[in-house]
Amino acid sequence: MARSLDNLVLAPVADQAPGQVDTRTRFTYHEQDGVIWADYAGGDVVRGHLVGTRRGDRLDFRYVQLTRDGGTACGHCVSAVADLPDGRVRLEETWAWESREGSGTSVVEQATPG
Repeated sequence: MARSLDNLVLAPVADQAPGQVDTRTRFTYHEQDGVIWADYAGGDVVRGHLVGTRRGDRLDFRYVQLTRDGGTACGHCVSAVADLPDGRVRLEETWAWESREGSGTSVVEQATPG
């Protein structure tokens, strides 16, 4: 199993569609006894939260966010946790909106200090 996500800051490696997360968004993850949660913000996202579970190297969570235009949205995501060769963490995500149409894949990686 990959190491704990607790207190790790992760960032998308590419922009998503407008009004969604982008490379300026930062996720601060927490983990305890198989429970994961994170707060995120940046770019078009004013505030976002996610909560779910971790079983081995699989995350399963729901997310909700507020965007700069005042819109709200929620969805479901399943992520595979992997360790990168340089020791950072990578999440390979498959997500779907529940409050509107749309689904896709994305990748977030542990941000480097600086």
